[in-house]
Amino acid sequence: MKIVIAPDSFKENLTSLEVASEIEAGLKRVWPDAECVKVPMADGGEGTVQSLVDATGGEIVQCGVLGPLGAKIIASYGLLGGGRTAVIEMAEASGLPLVPKPERNPLAASTFGTGQLIVDAIHRGVEEIIIGLGGSATNDAGAGLAQALGVRFLDASGAPIVEPLGGGRLGDVTAIDMRWVNPGLARVRMSVACDVTNPLVGEKGASHVYGPQKGATPEMVAHLEKSLAHFASVIRRDLGVDIADTPGAGAGGGLGGGLIAFTNATLKRGVELVVAATRLEDHMQGADLAITGEGRVDFQTAFGKTPSGVAAAARKFGVPVVAIGGGLADDAGGVFAHGIDGLESATPNAMALEVAIKKSRQYLQDAAERVARLIAIGQRTASAKPQSEVEVKAKRRKINKPSKSASSAKKQRGLTREAAALANRRRKSK
Repeated sequence: MKIVIAPDSFKENLTSLEVASEIEAGLKRVWPDAECVKVPMADGGEGTVQSLVDATGGEIVQCGVLGPLGAKIIASYGLLGGGRTAVIEMAEASGLPLVPKPERNPLAASTFGTGQLIVDAIHRGVEEIIIGLGGSATNDAGAGLAQALGVRFLDASGAPIVEPLGGGRLGDVTAIDMRWVNPGLARVRMSVACDVTNPLVGEKGASHVYGPQKGATPEMVAHLEKSLAHFASVIRRDLGVDIADTPGAGAGGGLGGGLIAFTNATLKRGVELVVAATRLEDHMQGADLAITGEGRVDFQTAFGKTPSGVAAAARKFGVPVVAIGGGLADDAGGVFAHGIDGLESATPNAMALEVAIKKSRQYLQDAAERVARLIAIGQRTASAKPQSEVEVKAKRRKINKPSKSASSAKKQRGLTREAAALANRRRKSK
């Protein structure tokens, strides 16, 4: 039996690989000889780098960059097995957790550090870079990232703006000079994991929707919105790319739009990028079962989350899918209409989160064992030889036929002494 184990991480608890390993241990209790193929998964958000590094036998690369407000920090990204693909989470270099709450200021925060990670990856000779958006402290539409890549933004005097641009200074940009862009960028394919459809500007844009989460006051939101609109108009004039209303351009404080404009990146659903990077469909060939999961399974799991991507890959090869969640919401059954065939909860009963986390490894193993035992019952039932109506009637007659002796009747049917004697009298009267 071949089983593909492809879960997401259990946030703030276990990595995807750790989850997969515990599930494997539980399955082996029932199927010790099963071939278990572990494929750590993610959906493009937090944990994507670690999952893809684990899935491909890659490595974590660290380098010094500038944080959101210009402080020097050490940030990491993933270099996948083979060295051809790099995976970068913008939150590593430009994330909100890097800025103390009292200091959060999207007017000043820049994506320059994320651009430095891209430059480092280019210097290592990668052919593809996957960037995960989310958790950003910025609202600069990728201007800082572009500066790190060599793009020059000119002010009203025609001089290049030297310091990393934050969202509040985008209105100072009067022209864009692309002549000094890192030449290695031309040979790299850029893919962006983006599951939101927010445009760059407008009521559903980066400033109005995400600005307040990054410390923006209503006055700051108005300033940021005006700056983004101006910046988008300069990009449209100088680069011929209109990102103002592009779905997904507002993701990551507008970094989605900036990557489209300055790197010709393609925005894709995060789980689709991970499925491709891990070659999940190749692993599904010849599989008998796929097991996936995430920290909590609910109806939204069917839309863009890791289990939905695993189910889509499995469907192509007719492989049944079971999802194990740390917990199951009341509406979790909605996933059955979207390719997931079975559900199991890791937690055996209602409990505090800290208790569930403390015993998560045991609970995952036990849940996997329960899944395996139920499937084994189904296998035995399905393999039982069908009986015809004639065979069933004959079997019933044999069971109901009186025993030849009291002792044999008692032995065969567990009868009481009185019932055995009655059976014996019936035999003699015939």
